[in-house]
Amino acid sequence: MMWLLFFGALIGPSICGREKFFGDQVFRINVRNGDEISKLNELVNSDNFKLNLWKPCSTLGLPVDVLVPSVSLQPVKFFLKSQGLDYSVTIEDLQIYQEMDSIAGDFPDLASRVKIGHSFENRPMYVLKFSTGRGCQRPALWLNAGIHSREWISQATAMWTARKIVSGYGKDPAITSILEKMDIFLLPVANPDGYVYTHTQNRLWRKTRSQYPGSPCIGVDPNRNWNASFAGGGASGNPCSEIYHGPHANSEVEVKSVVDFIQKHGNFKGFIDLHSYSQLLMYPYGYTTKKAPDADELDKVARRAAKALASLSGTQYHVGSTSTTVYPASGSSIDWAYDNGIKYAFTFELRDTGHYGFLLPANQIIPTAEETWLGLKTIMEHVRDHLY
Repeated sequence: MMWLLFFGALIGPSICGREKFFGDQVFRINVRNGDEISKLNELVNSDNFKLNLWKPCSTLGLPVDVLVPSVSLQPVKFFLKSQGLDYSVTIEDLQIYQEMDSIAGDFPDLASRVKIGHSFENRPMYVLKFSTGRGCQRPALWLNAGIHSREWISQATAMWTARKIVSGYGKDPAITSILEKMDIFLLPVANPDGYVYTHTQNRLWRKTRSQYPGSPCIGVDPNRNWNASFAGGGASGNPCSEIYHGPHANSEVEVKSVVDFIQKHGNFKGFIDLHSYSQLLMYPYGYTTKKAPDADELDKVARRAAKALASLSGTQYHVGSTSTTVYPASGSSIDWAYDNGIKYAFTFELRDTGHYGFLLPANQIIPTAEETWLGLKTIMEHVRDHLY
């Protein structure tokens, strides 16, 4: 239950400008009659408390979930008690970075939090490094999530995966053997400004929040901004487009931070990017229909991973290269990784196939993460056994 609540926090709303969400909580308020609904509306509509409805009231007897910023906790509690409204705290702290700190603190010999840069709006970008090695650039795998900010299941799945890795080391033979041979770097929020914006202004915002002189619109598609056939097919030069590639390759500081870190490290063997939705598992190329030199091997690995994923609850994934499976897409992360010597480059498009789309309900978070892990583990095991 604790994990369900934490992942619910990852897909709940947040408060504009408060980038780390220290101490925010989610209250579940039970409303039983029209008078209590009126009292609740009075509370929620007050500008003083800066509340956000997560789950609004639709029917009497059903609870209402409200995000309460830390500065408003005491006055909101006082109001609820004084008005006789029944409530409980379902999420104690809404903060991805705190969970990263918690993982690093709980497993200091295995996990550490590393700052790799900052966003356009100066939010820090942190990765979790999982390593059993000391003092050398061991072979490594990069796990990316949340590059498109509205794809909340990707960030949640990444954080579930982080806890799975640390809790499984020394117990799960696969996790243990993987970490004995290589490091894992996990970036759970690759687009922090966009992620905050989806919680505060526009739930379906996709791009970064960068601004350029003379541009009529805000933001760049960070998965069209990598230096891999930049500004080619499947990307737009229109700044107002959802797939705007940006003024130049790596113009987005969020992308450049990852590029610089990976290139400085110099020994990455795998790169996996988590997205949603469509239930796809893809490999290069996106910018051309030409087969990648390692396409046959990548296809076999991806099909084994998709089979492992489906073994848990039957979720079916389509497998293939990006350009032949969905559409042309130049400037993508996995094409850049592959063209820069990272052979095992894959994109997961997580649940579902469109019934909920980007608005995947909270009760599908853990099932999605659990099945995705089986696919991820299959790929990691192959990388472990085929280091180059």
